[in-house]
Amino acid sequence: MRALKNLATVAGMAMAIAMVPATPALADDHEGMAMERIGDHPNLNGVWQVMNSANWNVEPHSAGPNPLEAGDRLMGAIGAVPAGLGVVEGGAIPYNDAAQERLQYNRDNVINYDPEAACYLPGIPRATYMPHPFQIVQGDGDDILMVYEYASANRVINIGEVGIPPIDTWMGTSYGEWDGDTLVVTTLAQGPGLVKLPAGEMVQGVTWLDRAGNYLTSNATVTERFTLREGGNHIDYHVTIEDPSIYEQPWEMDMVLYRHVEDDAQILEFKCVPFSERLLYGDLIAE
Repeated sequence: MRALKNLATVAGMAMAIAMVPATPALADDHEGMAMERIGDHPNLNGVWQVMNSANWNVEPHSAGPNPLEAGDRLMGAIGAVPAGLGVVEGGAIPYNDAAQERLQYNRDNVINYDPEAACYLPGIPRATYMPHPFQIVQGDGDDILMVYEYASANRVINIGEVGIPPIDTWMGTSYGEWDGDTLVVTTLAQGPGLVKLPAGEMVQGVTWLDRAGNYLTSNATVTERFTLREGGNHIDYHVTIEDPSIYEQPWEMDMVLYRHVEDDAQILEFKCVPFSERLLYGDLIAE
């Protein structure tokens, strides 16, 4: 029944997107300006996007060549990796010894085995900091919808107590509550299951955090905090990730989300399945 309720909620909220302005009527982002609110809570409605290189690597990293051996020859600087200061507090993810084999496997196979390359759903928190915008659709006292440009992904933030998800899914199940003016979202049960890789190999999937192969498992608890700054055009985005199966301790990320303030701000379509077919099924396609 909960699954049916969520499907109905997604459908209803998706229809509401066209009726919710992507950019609320806000003046310039000045410190001390009154915050736009919906009922008792800050108005998070809008189209948001990061301005960092976390999707390439959440840890600090230098600029580098295309990770694929033939990438530089085929793409030149277009496929190069931009430098980044990182978004992980303390700089490094505290992997334990048990995580090292899978971590090395991921790193040995970037970009080919990255779920993003195959147009699989990105999971949380990666969906937030991919190089695509996303839209928050918020009503008064109801569940919240987040819609992502990448692969038409979406998730419902179920406002209420954290429950036990009935099944593992690519995007997990998200529960939300308000801590003062901060939206706190807990996401559980991110488990892709068996995943098809190029040339037909099937492996037990994990949620990648970036193109560098950093990852979490279905045991992870991801806690996001969305805090709207005064002025309304920036969100302080804080993430805590707990996964005792692969991390020595919980760890955290911080970044800023920027509101698109153009009059025509909107998310467009990036249905990437056709773009991934040669990667996944190239061995079956006659040249």
